[in-house]
Formats: sequence, structure tokens, C-alpha cells
Amino acid sequence: MKSAYLLAAAALAIAPAAHAEGIGAELNYGRADGHWGTEIGAGYAMDIGGFSLTPGGGVYLRDGDTKLYGRVEATYSLPAFATIGAGARFSGDNMRPYATVAMPLIPKLRAKANVGPKYYTVGLTLGY
Repeated sequence: MKSAYLLAAAALAIAPAAHAEGIGAELNYGRADGHWGTEIGAGYAMDIGGFSLTPGGGVYLRDGDTKLYGRVEATYSLPAFATIGAGARFSGDNMRPYATVAMPLIPKLRAKANVGPKYYTVGLTLGY
């Protein structure tokens, strides 16, 4: 239950920042580092045409423990349809490559999925 309160507080704290140009917030649930848990993160998208490079990071909440992670994604946006790309997630001594896809729900809010070796999540992205 403590994790749920921490999750809600973190999401509310970073959501206002997601309205600035290029800044985004993510809330994902999935399996990473051999455990199921929740990722709460933020990043900054640098756009060049339909392409985007987005470094970011956040916290991974699992089994009552908290772990920091970093990531970088390179994506291409198909207007009003989907964003597809590849990324790398860094946590501790592990680096996990992954594919990513996001589909718009409403302006600035997208459903997102990441899939890679020993790493997969689904969640929401606000901003970017």
C-alpha cells in the first residue's frame, strides 16, 4: 500500500512538468531486473522532423524496494497514428535494449509498450 501512495504522489508531482515543450512523464508497469514493478519516469524529447531522441530516467518500484534507472530512446512518429522506435534501459550493471511503440489516446497522452530481452512494460506517457 505504501508503494501505491508513493506512486500516486510521484505521478502528481511530475505531471505539471509534462506540459512544457519537450518534457514528458511516464508511468509503466512490467518486468525488469527479474521482478514485476512500476516505473515512474521523466524525459526530454529532442525532435528533428518526425524523429526524436529522448533521454530520461526515473525510479523503479518493486517488492517494497526502489531502484533508479536511466534510458534513451530513438523514435519516429507517424502523425495521428503511432510512434515507433528503439531504446536502451540502464539499471545497476544491466543494459537492456528494447523496441517501443506508443499510440495516442488524446493529445499529449499515449498508451505505450516496451519489449526487449528480460524487459517488458505497458503504461502511459504524458507530454513529449
